[in-house]
Formats: sequence, C-alpha cells, structure tokens
Amino acid sequence: MGILNASFSPNISVMHPEYFLISGLSGMPNSNYYYVFLFFIYIISVIGNSIVLLIIYLDQSLHSPKYIGVFNLALADIGETNALIPNMMKTFLFDSQYISFNACLANMFFVYFFNTIQCVSLVVLAFDRFIAICLPLRYHAIVNNSVMCSVFSVCWIVSTFLVATTVSLVTRLSFCKSNEIQSYFCDHGPVYRMACNDNSISSFMAKLNTAVYFAAPLTIFLSYLCIFFTLSKITTWEGRIKALKTCVSHLLLVGVCFLPIICAYIAALMLSLSPNVRIISTSLAYAVPPMLNPIIYVLNTAEVKNFIQTLIKKKSASIAHSLSD
Repeated sequence: MGILNASFSPNISVMHPEYFLISGLSGMPNSNYYYVFLFFIYIISVIGNSIVLLIIYLDQSLHSPKYIGVFNLALADIGETNALIPNMMKTFLFDSQYISFNACLANMFFVYFFNTIQCVSLVVLAFDRFIAICLPLRYHAIVNNSVMCSVFSVCWIVSTFLVATTVSLVTRLSFCKSNEIQSYFCDHGPVYRMACNDNSISSFMAKLNTAVYFAAPLTIFLSYLCIFFTLSKITTWEGRIKALKTCVSHLLLVGVCFLPIICAYIAALMLSLSPNVRIISTSLAYAVPPMLNPIIYVLNTAEVKNFIQTLIKKKSASIAHSLSD
C-alpha cells in the first residue's frame, strides 16, 4: 500500500499511507470522454459564475440582501467546481491516480466546505424570501445588507469549523490494509471506512454532516410552506403570481442543487448500484448545479436581465457613435 508514515503516541501507533489511490471509473470503455464532458461543465461553470459575480459587483442596484446571498452562492459554486473537476482531470485524464495524504485531506476539505456553503446560501436566500413575502412591512427592518453580511460571516465560520473538524479527525485514523479510495475524489466516507482502528468519531461526524446537509432542504421546504400559506390569503390571482415570481429563481436553484444528490442517495440506499453508476450519478450531482445556477439567475431574474440589456445598449450606442464620427 505504499510507504507508511507512522506518528507515535505513548499508547497507540497511527499509520498513514504516503499516498492514496483514487480508483474512479473502472472497467468502463471510453471513460475519458466522460471526464472531457466534465471539463466543459467546468469551463461553463467558472465563466457563468464569474459573470454573475462581476454583474453584482458593478451594478449598484444589486447591492441588496438578496444579491449578497447570490454572490455567496456564486463564490461557493466556483470554489466547489475548482476543488472537484480540475483534480478529476489531473487524476484520470493524465493517469495520476495517486494523491499524497495531505493533498487528499486538502481536497476533501475544499469539496465539502464549498458544498456546505452552497447549501447554507440557499437556506439564507429562502429566509430572505420568507421575510419578504410573509412579513413585507418589516422586511427592511429585519433584513438589510449588514444583517446579511453578518449571517454569512457566521455561516462561513461555522462551516469552516465543522468541515475542518471532520477532516482533521481523519489524521487520527490508522490505515494498515488498503489505500485505494473507491470514489472519484478524496471522499470522506470511503476514506474513514478503510481505517483499521476505531473510526466511530469519524462515523459520527459523517452522520452529523449528512444530517446538516439534509436539514437544509427540509428548512427550505418549511419556509415555502409558510410562503404558500401566506400567498393563499392574497385575494387576487394576479397578486399571488406576482409574489410567487420573486421565488421562481430560488426554487429552481433549490431543485437543481438538492434533487440530484437526494435521488443519488436514495438510489444508493434502495438499489444495488455498481461503483461506476454511483460515481457518475454523484459526480454529476456535484458538478452540474454550479453550471446551471448562473444560467438560472441570468434567464429568470429581471434585475440581472435589465443590467445586461442596459450594458448592451450602452455598448451599441458607443459603437454607433464611433462609426458616425
């Protein structure tokens, strides 16, 4: 299993492999095409989310609580995409499936950290829509830029602590049997299950992280139950549709983010999926949402579309003026 680094304490010897082997897709013909496909997803994700960040930064009218949430979501999308896909390209397209122990922990941290920020951002955006529709007269008193920045600061700090604790506990595990990770990145579950000493704390942290992850869509679901109940009290259909339109983009983001990974989890629990099917389904569930999120906001948000149209008109007018001169 490669050279082992042993760190000793008075009562226990902890053995770490110098390298892990990431198995990825095995025995699948033309699997390289799948990784090339993920590379195109990566390019679209980075460009799309960078455009969203630039638009929010440049347009003063978008410096609002809602778009602070969108800004954090775009940052998380870029972070997760960069933590996941380039490493997959390096690992599988360039036949470099060995990764050092410390690099594995770093990869594990950043993938889970930015995925957690994605979930948190969607929960905070749901809170924003809940206050805007259920308590419209108190919206500006409860939700403002300072409050939203404080909320996200706390979320980033708590997420950092939770994920860092989960990853750091891996260093307490001893790996004396195998160093092959049955996944497409340094996935926490397959790693801690390879340990040959007590991994109960890591198992608990894995369950805690899963509970936190699935608490996010549940919280969003409950907030939308309250929103729909409030909308039912509006007497006119026009008023209901107008209020609901402000939630469409967020609902699409929630569906795109949570439905694929929830379906992948349910399928893994209920069906005997082959490792290749599990890897393809979960990798797509992680990779596709960051690509679709900026597209959803550009196509479904009036403020963003207005900014882009204004920018195009100004550019066209500038070109026309230059030609006339």
